[in-house]
Amino acid sequence: MNSQPSIGLAHDYLLVLRGAERTFATMADCWPGAPIYTLLYDPPGTFARFEDHPVFTSPVQRLGIRQRGFRRLLPLFPRAAERLPVQDHELIISSSSAFAHGVRPRQDAQHVCYCHSPFRYAWHERERALEEAPRIARPLLGAVLNRVRDWDLEAAQRATHYIANSRITQQRIAEFWGRDSVVVHPPVEVDRFSIGEPQDFLLVVMELVRHKRVDFALEAARRAGRPIKVVGTGPDRERLERLHGDHAEFLGRVDDEPLAGLYSSALALVVPNVEEFGIAAVEAQAAGRPVVAVNAGGVRETLIDGETGILVPVDDHDALAEALSQTNFTRFSPQRIHAHALGFSADAFKHRLTSEVERLTGVRSPLVTAAQAA
Repeated sequence: MNSQPSIGLAHDYLLVLRGAERTFATMADCWPGAPIYTLLYDPPGTFARFEDHPVFTSPVQRLGIRQRGFRRLLPLFPRAAERLPVQDHELIISSSSAFAHGVRPRQDAQHVCYCHSPFRYAWHERERALEEAPRIARPLLGAVLNRVRDWDLEAAQRATHYIANSRITQQRIAEFWGRDSVVVHPPVEVDRFSIGEPQDFLLVVMELVRHKRVDFALEAARRAGRPIKVVGTGPDRERLERLHGDHAEFLGRVDDEPLAGLYSSALALVVPNVEEFGIAAVEAQAAGRPVVAVNAGGVRETLIDGETGILVPVDDHDALAEALSQTNFTRFSPQRIHAHALGFSADAFKHRLTSEVERLTGVRSPLVTAAQAA
């Protein structure tokens, strides 16, 4: 490989700007102007964040599907990913929680995949996906997921190297795919947040889908007698509002600036589910607020129990309700919490990621080269 290889970037779909897309945006900043390959792309939905890169999409883009309906195309995505035209590049750097790790570079190319999670519905949340589907559709969905899992396992053997976003993802990469990986935690835009004055409400920030277990947090808040605000939207919103609308305030999707204000004025953020990393937990800490989370997944790497938040046992409704009702959240030091969050900054991520890519492939990021030349 020459000293200036052609580099291409890949991500599953760029329809909104949530955690995985924000991580990929920071990855793209490490390779300015590199072409991006993705199954579906919506520039307004991603706030034109990728306009400085040429973006190439799959043929399914022509169907005009956006965020609300893209899951219906599940059977088409594996082969569509394989057909993304990445063959001009000597190095592919992908960001994947589903299909982007299955692109097919040319035979002499290297492929480094930053993995947010193996495709959850084909692996560790398959049964949940089936339970949430209409009963009549379950046999067909089960067959589709079986085919996707077979494809996913085969695709995982083609990537040259894997980088995991957390230890739980690293464990799943080993268990499901039989592949080794190193851990580089995702970036968080910590500079967007500042310490404020807490008010009397708890906060949940996540997509409203059943596997996020928002109802677990809302029921615990009810039992604790604490007001709670919910930021996010999704297919489970109607059900949650019906069950918890008497004591929870549903705010829908909230822009960055007002969201930062909500973080800094909340008593605490509640994380009721197992997240591979959990960017919201770091965002809340960047705003100086503690986090109450189940003791599993990425929060074990981002939260210091007793100092920047509280960890409670998984699936223990009583423990979560007790933590929300009995904790004096003013005892936490906002300055200490904020300082801890700075370790997950975008600059820290860029340094760790580009160093790891260089170690694995010998290819140096233009950002590193420019910094050394300055």
